[in-house]
Amino acid sequence: MKAFVLGAGLGTRLRPLTERRPKPLIPLYGKPLITFAFDHLIASGITSFVVNTHHCPEAYAAHLGGGSYRGCSLVLRHEPVLLDTGGGIKNVEDLIGQTPFVVYNGDVLADFPLRPAIEGHLASGNIATLILRSSGGPLHIQCRDGRVTDIRKSLGTSDEPSFLFTGISILSPEIFRHIPSGEIISIIPVYLALIRAGIPIGGLVADDGLWFDLGNRDAYLDAHALLRNRGVSYVRGEWPRAVQDSAAVEPSARLEGACSVGAGARVGEGAVLEDCVVWENATVESGARLKRCVVRDGKTAGGMAEGRDF
Repeated sequence: MKAFVLGAGLGTRLRPLTERRPKPLIPLYGKPLITFAFDHLIASGITSFVVNTHHCPEAYAAHLGGGSYRGCSLVLRHEPVLLDTGGGIKNVEDLIGQTPFVVYNGDVLADFPLRPAIEGHLASGNIATLILRSSGGPLHIQCRDGRVTDIRKSLGTSDEPSFLFTGISILSPEIFRHIPSGEIISIIPVYLALIRAGIPIGGLVADDGLWFDLGNRDAYLDAHALLRNRGVSYVRGEWPRAVQDSAAVEPSARLEGACSVGAGARVGEGAVLEDCVVWENATVESGARLKRCVVRDGKTAGGMAEGRDF
C-alpha cells in the first residue's frame, strides 16, 4: 500500500518561516514536519511514498533526496502549477497504480492509531474514508453512522453531526475516474458529487492520541511546548532533544521553556532564550534576549526581541 503525502502548499500563514522552505519541511526539535507523517505511515504498514512539490522544490530535494526514507520508496512529483488537492491526487495516478492508498496532509502531526482506519476502509467498499475528530478545529464534515453526508453543509444537511477532518484519508483507486484530468480542482467538489450520486464515502472518528495542524507561528511554537516531555509514539531514537549534536551552546547561555537549537547552530555567551526555536546553522549573538522567537536557518539574531521571526 502506498501513501500520497501532500507537500505542495504555499504555507502562507507561516510566512516568513516558509519563504525558503515549504511548510512540511519546517523543523520540530530538528526533525522536518513531513517526516512525522512518514513515520506514522510506516508504523501502520505503509512502505512507499509519493510527495507532490511546488514551492521551493529544491528544499525537498535537499532534505528528502535519494529516493528513500528509512528504507521505504520515496518519489517526488513536482507541480509547476499548483493543482489543489483533487488535481494533485489525479496527477499521481500513474505513481499510485490501481490499489487503495492513503492521502496524508504533510503539515499535520498526528499519532492516533491509523491501522484500524485502513483496515476499516478495505472492508467497507467505500470509495473514500475520511479520518475525523470530534473537536480541535473547524467542524466542516457532516457524518452519521460512519458515512459522510455533507461537507460544509453544502448539501443542506444542517442537522447532521459535524466533525473535524484530520487531513488523512484512505482512497480506493476508483476515485481517479471521478477527478478530471489536467484541471486545478479541490477534492471537495469531487466528494460532494459522489455523495449526491449515492457513492459511499466513509467517516471514521479517531479521537485518541495527538492531532494538530501547525497552521501559524503560535501553533508551531506551542507544538514544541506540547512535545517537549511527551514525544510522539512512533518516532524512533532520542527525540525530542533541545540541542542537536552539532549545535554549540555556550555554558553561560540559558535555554528556558520549550527551546530547540538545530544542527550547526550557535548560541553565544550570556544569551537567554525563552520558548525559542533556532534552526540549522543559525546564530544567536552573545547577550541576546529572545522570547518566542524563531531564528531561521543561516540567520543571525541579537539584541532583545519577543515574538519575532529572524
